[in-house]
Amino acid sequence: MSLYLDAVFILAGGSGDGGSFKSRIYNSKLKSSPAQVYALITEASKWDILLKEVIENSGFLPLEPKLTPLLSILLVHDLLLSKRGIAAPANHHLRSTLEKHKSRIKAEFVKARVRRRCASVEELKSVIAKEKQPSGNGTPTAFVPPRWVRINNVVTTLDEELTTTFSSYKAVSSLLDLSSSGAQSYYRDAHIPDLLAVPQSAELTSSAAYKKGKIIIQDKASCFPAYLLLGSDATAEQCSGDLVDACAAPGNKTTHMASLLCSGSNAHDKASNQKRARIFSCDASQSRSKILQKMVSVAGAAELVSVLPGQDFLALSPDDKRFRNVKGLLLDPSCSGSGIVGRDDVPRLALPTVPEPQQRGKKRKRTAQATTDNGSKAASLDAKGSQKAEIDHDRLVKLSNLQSRIIEHAFSFPAATRVTYSTCSIHAQENEVVVSRVLKSPVAQRRGWKILPKNEQAEGLRKWKHRGVKPGESNDGGMESWQLTETEREACLRCWPSDEEGTGGFFVAGFVRDPSFGDNGGVIDTVAPDSGDGVGESNGDGDQSDEESEWEGFGSD
Repeated sequence: MSLYLDAVFILAGGSGDGGSFKSRIYNSKLKSSPAQVYALITEASKWDILLKEVIENSGFLPLEPKLTPLLSILLVHDLLLSKRGIAAPANHHLRSTLEKHKSRIKAEFVKARVRRRCASVEELKSVIAKEKQPSGNGTPTAFVPPRWVRINNVVTTLDEELTTTFSSYKAVSSLLDLSSSGAQSYYRDAHIPDLLAVPQSAELTSSAAYKKGKIIIQDKASCFPAYLLLGSDATAEQCSGDLVDACAAPGNKTTHMASLLCSGSNAHDKASNQKRARIFSCDASQSRSKILQKMVSVAGAAELVSVLPGQDFLALSPDDKRFRNVKGLLLDPSCSGSGIVGRDDVPRLALPTVPEPQQRGKKRKRTAQATTDNGSKAASLDAKGSQKAEIDHDRLVKLSNLQSRIIEHAFSFPAATRVTYSTCSIHAQENEVVVSRVLKSPVAQRRGWKILPKNEQAEGLRKWKHRGVKPGESNDGGMESWQLTETEREACLRCWPSDEEGTGGFFVAGFVRDPSFGDNGGVIDTVAPDSGDGVGESNGDGDQSDEESEWEGFGSD
């Protein structure tokens, strides 16, 4: 039963502030597996309006003072929709309390399905998803963000997956068509090779392709850094040396680099794979490094990737013999996570309203704001709006300082000629300000680093319309200004959350070095890891860490 009490604790705000929804779960001290708590909450949130209806119509809540509306949503979800039923001993008092009303609950569930004329639970799930859209009347809105699926060229090809995994799917010509076409459809992305969009209701996590690492669920914006670094031509100069993913866990960007190296005619040529670049993938967190290693293994990229577990990128020495041939570095450091959509806030469930039982004495008030079993209050959990978070300026400055240090450290690798920098933040303080600052840094000036201009970017990204912002267009509230030329600003790529492109908020910039500047007579420009800015080490385990943690094809429950 601790699973349900832990989920109530998270939904009631007990996980505190800061970070994505998933990271807050994993950072909370729970009795149950964080993965199980996350799965329960996310699945229940997909069905909440139906569960609310079933609970209200079955009428048991006024009779059971031990069950709050929030707890009842979670228990009824597993009673009706989990293959294993309620995850508690049969004699547990809360389980036995609910199961006294099992027949009525199931009868109301069947009635709800019949009213919607659904022949199966899967069909009912699709109908509920449409009912939950903002129009509120079952009519699809103009645009619903998709789920993005990247084909992993290390072990398969797009053509192979289109004829197997997606053989029953219908191709559509736009994201707008996708949002109204049903679960069995896909859209082939125009900017990132081997990337498909499918409806949110598409069931892919149980497919063999997903479990074998042939397809990886990864937000489109998160695919920009590797593609900007390598392009789609595995024989290009930028792919001729080794690579570093500096803050890598859980591994989506590492495996994307491996996929790009394996794209094209040599995708499954082992001899060719051995000649390709080596990817050094590091993360300061030992626990997250284990996830990274597992993802690399499942994605079939172990021969291409060397995981450096528990390794802080700022502590790496650029003159280490292992890195003498490193040509490209991908940097996706800790950031505010302000661009994350759908995971930045705890899901808000629609909760049943309960008429008060007729009792003598003091009434027990149990509305949607009822006290939960652990004493926390689930305030306004049935509200559908979300308040705009206040900007923590001091924290943004500290993050910005750390991000600048990481880029400057990457600039000091002797053979490096390309670097990409990205955040899942919408704040200019972490984006354009950082770019402006590092371009003026001594190491950039001495070694000939400049921004990768738009006309030299990978073909698909040249067509991306959203570019860097100008001072005065930022939402940072009058923080540090920046100076970028029009060419430099146009070289920055931005993604905006909840727009017609179907991505989260994201920022990417690429840097290139003029090799004629040499290596400063053998003097390496290093950035000391202890040059304190009050933030801590670069470990890729910051607030944005779960922006790319969607792929969970490791057989977890």
